[in-house]
Amino acid sequence: MKKFDIPDQYKSSIIAKIKDLRKHEDPRKKDFGPTVLDFGNVEFFVARHFGFCFGVENAIEIAYKALNENPGKRIFLLSEMIHNPHVNADLNSRGINFIMDNYGKQFVNWDELKQEDIVIIPAFGTTVEIENILKQKDVDIVKYNTTCPFVERVWNRAEALSKEDYTIIIHGQHKHEETKATFSRSVIKSPSLIVRDIKEAEFLVSTMLNEKTQEDFLNFFAGKYTKGFDPAIDLVKIGVVNQTTMLASETEKIAELLRKTMIQKYGVDRIDSHFADTRDTLCYATNDNQLATLSLAETRADLAFVIGGYNSSNTSHLVEILEEKIPTYFISDPDKIISDKSINHFNLTTKKEVVTDNYLPKKEKVKIAVTSGASCPDSIVDEVLKKIVALINPNSAIEITPTINIY
Repeated sequence: MKKFDIPDQYKSSIIAKIKDLRKHEDPRKKDFGPTVLDFGNVEFFVARHFGFCFGVENAIEIAYKALNENPGKRIFLLSEMIHNPHVNADLNSRGINFIMDNYGKQFVNWDELKQEDIVIIPAFGTTVEIENILKQKDVDIVKYNTTCPFVERVWNRAEALSKEDYTIIIHGQHKHEETKATFSRSVIKSPSLIVRDIKEAEFLVSTMLNEKTQEDFLNFFAGKYTKGFDPAIDLVKIGVVNQTTMLASETEKIAELLRKTMIQKYGVDRIDSHFADTRDTLCYATNDNQLATLSLAETRADLAFVIGGYNSSNTSHLVEILEEKIPTYFISDPDKIISDKSINHFNLTTKKEVVTDNYLPKKEKVKIAVTSGASCPDSIVDEVLKKIVALINPNSAIEITPTINIY
């Protein structure tokens, strides 16, 4: 695996030791059990896999390389490079300007861009339409393109399916940059449809089994299918790809549901002519992080922290996994921990921050599960651990070296 040049402010001390230990003890990554950090009166269960993935490290290396190689030039990011407010704020403070926000709201008009400007394409990739705009202005879209290789693999798989006349079903959030980028490519050669979750997949199945009308389908999936999409014709031969940060288990459930529906309609002998096996589009890092979080949920932790950007899809799914089993607090950084009595955290349902009191149990040894999203620097996780130790044991907090064990 390539080693990336990551700025020192994103590196850690405690987390680096944990990752080095686990890499040495389990080089083939077969053990998904957490690491136990014992600070005496507080014990952390730290997920086996968490934090920066290959695609994020690649994007960060390229973005800072663009800064170092182009002094005096105007440097732009199409939108947030990754979904972490601290990384994006740091890039912005160093002179990188954002052309638009995550939802396409324009900050910099395309007419303002010049050929000599540097434009960084984010890790999610971008749409064919935006690429064409940049090409027309002779802006280089290759040198500082940080698109994750695993996102590109999804694009390649969709293109291969298109050549075999499959309709592309994309498991993703239709407003997410990555899904928009994938959709913009798949629609070139194939009818395409975006499905958000298993409930939407079940509605799709009802359409395929003629339990819903074409009008029902077009209204339900409005804005999520290609122009002229005809369920009677375009749902005869399908393949599923996904937004790489979605729940891998849900992608598999959706694919299996659609596969069973095709067997019901056409018979098992003809399934290969109607359904494409596309499990190879699942991102290994997303899958590893989610499996590690499932293992984390089985610990005897009193509560859990999930750390990352609130608009991060992959981080949100880690929250969903943990909150089924453990009281879970989704925070962006240690500043959200107000005191040992109160915490400011993000509620996935209301999409707002809320303050919860008495989040730490009153007991001799508090046990806390910890993980972070793929775009969260390890240094922030470090600071969360240190802050909690300082709050629980203020007399000897930050200088304590934990005992590290494998759960």
